[in-house]
Amino acid sequence: MKEKRLQIFIDVIKNYFTQFGEEELILDTPYLLENKQPRVLDYTGVIGISGVNKGAVYFTATQQLLEQIMHEIGETDLSEDNYVDLVGEVANTVSGNARSEFGPEFHISVPIVFKGAPQSIILPKKGQSFIIPISWQQQIGEIVICLQD
Repeated sequence: MKEKRLQIFIDVIKNYFTQFGEEELILDTPYLLENKQPRVLDYTGVIGISGVNKGAVYFTATQQLLEQIMHEIGETDLSEDNYVDLVGEVANTVSGNARSEFGPEFHISVPIVFKGAPQSIILPKKGQSFIIPISWQQQIGEIVICLQD
């Protein structure tokens, strides 16, 4: 993936967190990971990508990060269902906003969401994923981008 394409995802996640006020999102240096079993945190939302690009984009976060987002949006119901819904919403928002930059041939699926580590996330065996570590209000998450042209 070219740096310009990676920057699209960086900009999208920055824009997502700017809606919550003054606390700045901290992005760590993106890095590559061989497509084996990817790292997941407490909750994960996966978006399948098809069309010209194929692969997946996913957002994984600690429960504490999701709780902070819920607090910012005024949600008081901290149920597991709401954590799952929120992680899927973030994954969908990131992918949907990236789609506006990639164009109409960047097809996104509905989110697949889960708590904890799944038995597997299927990533293309020939390739690498870009991991973008994030920190917000001292809580962590990651955006993982695995796209093949």
